[in-house]
Amino acid sequence: MERLYQKIALITGGAGGIGEACARAMAKEGARVIVADIDEVNGARVAGGVGANACFFKLDVTQEAETEAAVAFAVERFGRLDILVNNAGGGKLGPSHDESLERWRRTLTLNLDGAFLMARAALRHMCKNGKGAIVNMASVHGHVGFPEHVAYTSAKGAVVNMTRALGVEYARKGIRVNAVCPGFVNTPLIAREVSPEDLPPMIALHPIGRMAEPSEIAAAVVFLASDEASFIVGANLIVDGGYTAQ
Repeated sequence: MERLYQKIALITGGAGGIGEACARAMAKEGARVIVADIDEVNGARVAGGVGANACFFKLDVTQEAETEAAVAFAVERFGRLDILVNNAGGGKLGPSHDESLERWRRTLTLNLDGAFLMARAALRHMCKNGKGAIVNMASVHGHVGFPEHVAYTSAKGAVVNMTRALGVEYARKGIRVNAVCPGFVNTPLIAREVSPEDLPPMIALHPIGRMAEPSEIAAAVVFLASDEASFIVGANLIVDGGYTAQ
C-alpha cells in the first residue's frame, strides 16, 4: 500500500526545486497534493504535471491572512489537512556588514515567520482532528555557520528550534512536527544564484562528492510525513552527504 494513501498534503514553495519534488513524491505515494506558491505559472505547471491528485493554490507565506486561507482551502476542497510541508524559503549571499535591515527582515519573514504562520494555521485544524504531520524545511545552515549568509542561517537556526518546540508541544495531541535539514541541493535556484566557479568548493563541502538531488530531499520528507516515522517527534533529519559530520 502507498505510504500516504488518501492523505491530504499542502506543500508551500511547491512551484519548483525541492517543493516540486515533494509534490511528485507524495502524489506517487497516494497523497492528494496542494501545490502552494506565489509563482502562479510554475505552481500550475507542477500541479498539472503531478496529475489529477494535485491542485494549485496561490500563496504568499509572509501574509497571515493567506496562510489561514490556504488551510481553509484544503479543508474546503478535501475535508481535512493531514500533512503540511513548510518548504517556502530562500536567501541571498552577501557580506554581513553590508546586510540591510530591510533584507534581514525580509529573509527572516520568509523563512521563519512564514513557517510559523503556516504551522499555526495547520495546527489549529489538526488539533480538532487529533492527528497530523508537519515537516519543516530547515537547513544544515541551521546547525553550522556559513559566510555571507547571516540572515538565512539565523532564520534556519530558529526553524530548527521551532521544530523542537512545536514537536514536544503537540506530540500528545497526535501531531508530529519534524524538519529536514538539507545540504546544498541541485535546484534551479542554485543554478541561478551560484556562479560556475563557486560550485566546486560548495560541492567539496560534502564528503559524498556531490550535491543532493531534489528527489533525495523529498524522500526524507515523505518518510517523516508517513506512519513509518510514527515515533519521531521534534527531530531535525540532516540529509547532507556528510557535510556536518566532518
